[in-house]
Amino acid sequence: MTMRAAIVGAAGFAGIELTRILLAHPSFELAVITSNELAGTPLAVEYPGFNGASNLVFSSHDNPELDTCDVVFLAVPHTAAMAMAPRHVARGALVVDLSADFRLKDPAVYEQWYKTPHTEVELLARAAFGLPELFAEGLTAAAAEYSAGSGALVGCAGCYPTATSLAAAPAMRLGFVAPETPIVVDAISGVTGAGKKCTPRTHFCFADENLEAYGVATHRHTPEIEQILGIDGRLVFTPHLAPANRGLLSTVNLPLAKDAPSSIAEIRAAYQQFYAEHAFVTVLDEGQMPKTTSVVGTNRAHIGLALNERARMLIAVGAIDNLGKGAASQAVQCANIVCGLAETCGLDGFALPVV
Repeated sequence: MTMRAAIVGAAGFAGIELTRILLAHPSFELAVITSNELAGTPLAVEYPGFNGASNLVFSSHDNPELDTCDVVFLAVPHTAAMAMAPRHVARGALVVDLSADFRLKDPAVYEQWYKTPHTEVELLARAAFGLPELFAEGLTAAAAEYSAGSGALVGCAGCYPTATSLAAAPAMRLGFVAPETPIVVDAISGVTGAGKKCTPRTHFCFADENLEAYGVATHRHTPEIEQILGIDGRLVFTPHLAPANRGLLSTVNLPLAKDAPSSIAEIRAAYQQFYAEHAFVTVLDEGQMPKTTSVVGTNRAHIGLALNERARMLIAVGAIDNLGKGAASQAVQCANIVCGLAETCGLDGFALPVV
């Protein structure tokens, strides 16, 4: 059975990646795409790459056809999703939110980092967290809710939290990491991670041939990573901007517990076992480290591991596409699960070997 889908905020980088995926999805019919700025503009006029693929036209966010859609993807800024999600959940739709509005489970933490109160606390408590490899239970519960005829809500994980947590979570959950120690993360993202609107940091002339740390000790993904890994107050997170369109690489430094395995081969085997049933995560073999070009355009995550024996430190490196596994394709993965489809449905892609 085909389900009608809508993308609110389809003109942005994550939204247009969602558009590309959903137009080829065998079980979702993309029926509505919205953008207040581009309302009335054909998709193929704004993005000529869709010539011959779709006759869709952007409409405004208040398009009444949204109420005819079974699945609504929200690719809008934070606070906007908070205002839009309740109506669609109440009418029985599945809402998949790519913003930060339904990720942080503590409303006080949301207010602290996003400088605005959370106005949908009850809905926040119901929301499933959209990182399937680590939080399958919530998505399974949402699937049962949706199958029974109730609306459901998924708050998808952010890009930095996804790459970082997939790299670090097995070591954390298996007890390999020394308790109460700082976890140091250095992560690098392509410029699309900053959104479509141009800024002095993302303008081509400033971003090209430049590497820059930003949001040092203040980045809003900090509490989300801490929530996922259970390391409140222990994260030292430094994001960087790279002169690339897309792709994200996160290097996580994990101090090893006294009784942790002393062999990188043993740690790697534990990681491979941890992700054995997860189609989108690959733990690379000895001597290999992730590259963003190996995952760009896909929902895949590559993880590389190394051991600094002198410092007793595990270095776990995660690579994803910030627009794919960090946003659009992960949203589709979550929607697949909640709608009772195969997790990989519409997502069976490999990266281009040369870009």
